[in-house]
Amino acid sequence: MIRCAKPSARAIAGSEEGATAIEFAILAPVLLVMIIGTMDLGLELYARSVVAGAMQEAGRDSALEPGGPTAAQMDAAVESQIHAIVPYAEVTFNRSNYKNYADVGVAEDFTDSNSDGVCNDGEPFQDMNGNGNWDADQGRDGRGGASDAVVYESETKYTRLLPVQKLIGYSPDVVIRSATVLRNQPYSNQSERIPEVGYCAT
Repeated sequence: MIRCAKPSARAIAGSEEGATAIEFAILAPVLLVMIIGTMDLGLELYARSVVAGAMQEAGRDSALEPGGPTAAQMDAAVESQIHAIVPYAEVTFNRSNYKNYADVGVAEDFTDSNSDGVCNDGEPFQDMNGNGNWDADQGRDGRGGASDAVVYESETKYTRLLPVQKLIGYSPDVVIRSATVLRNQPYSNQSERIPEVGYCAT
């Protein structure tokens, strides 16, 4: 009768069998998070590049004289390129026009009678965009006319494909904002912008 010798405690303690499986079990989650994170970041960077390129192309088309694509058609073209990368993305657009580049992002002038730096208490202001309210940005909505400076903006929002944000603290949503500033072609005389006098709210 042959008896199998039982391994001693020292032999068991010194054995390295199965060590690779244990090491893999420890490292696999970290490796997986790195791979998923890299894929997610790659998609975001690619989407940003596509958005920027599409906006530049649409912005150039927007600067042409009337007769070319409409604003809705240009928006649709940009959205189509974005959806080719991220089909479920939500895309919104905005256009503001100004007489000159120097007016972009500039507030409407007002008389600060009480010297508090705020347009209030019925103080008069120059209503450059004709909406009846004092605005921190004097731009008018839309494509504008000949020789006007136009800011074309888009916002693309989508939920990340992979749940990596739960593991590394990212936001579950990706928001890509893009803008381009161009001047319309001088296909006609530029319209004058004569401001009306408005009065700030009390």
